[in-house]
Amino acid sequence: MESSERAPVGGVDVDIHDEAQIERLFGILDAYARGPGEQNAPLGPDAREQLEPLLRAHPMSFVLFGRLGGEIVGAAACVWTLGTFSGRPGLNLHDFSVLPEAQGRGVGSALLEEMQRRAKARDASKLTLEVVGTNEAAQRLYERFGFVRDDSSTFFTTQRL
Repeated sequence: MESSERAPVGGVDVDIHDEAQIERLFGILDAYARGPGEQNAPLGPDAREQLEPLLRAHPMSFVLFGRLGGEIVGAAACVWTLGTFSGRPGLNLHDFSVLPEAQGRGVGSALLEEMQRRAKARDASKLTLEVVGTNEAAQRLYERFGFVRDDSSTFFTTQRL
C-alpha cells in the first residue's frame, strides 16, 4: 500500500462470531503489542485463545475495524462504562491500533469519529482513553479530537493479576 494512496476510510463493527475477523483483529493487536512503548513482544497463545470468548462474554464492549480502501488496517476495542456521577454512560477506548503502513491516512480519525457518534447517540457523558507517554502521534490525534490531558489529582494505576 503506497503512502500517497488516498482511499475511502471508515469504521465497521467486528463480527465476533466470524473466525476470519477474529484472526484479523488478533493480527492487528499483535502488531500493536510488538511496537515500541507497548510490551515489545508478540501476544501469547493464551491471548489468542481467549480473545473470542472474552469478546462474546462482555456485553458492554464492542470492537470496530478501521478500513482503508476496503482493507482492514486498524481496530478500536471499546467498553461502555458507568457514569455514576453523571447518571449517563461513558465510553472507554481500551485498545486502539492502526497498522504502521496505514498510519497518517485517516483510519484513526474514522475510528474516533465513529466512537464519538456512538457515544453521542447514547448520550454518554465522556470518552476516555489512555495513551503511552512516548506515543506522540497518537497524542496529537487525540488532541485534534478534543481529548485533553487530565491534570486532576486522579491517580491511574494497574495491578497485574
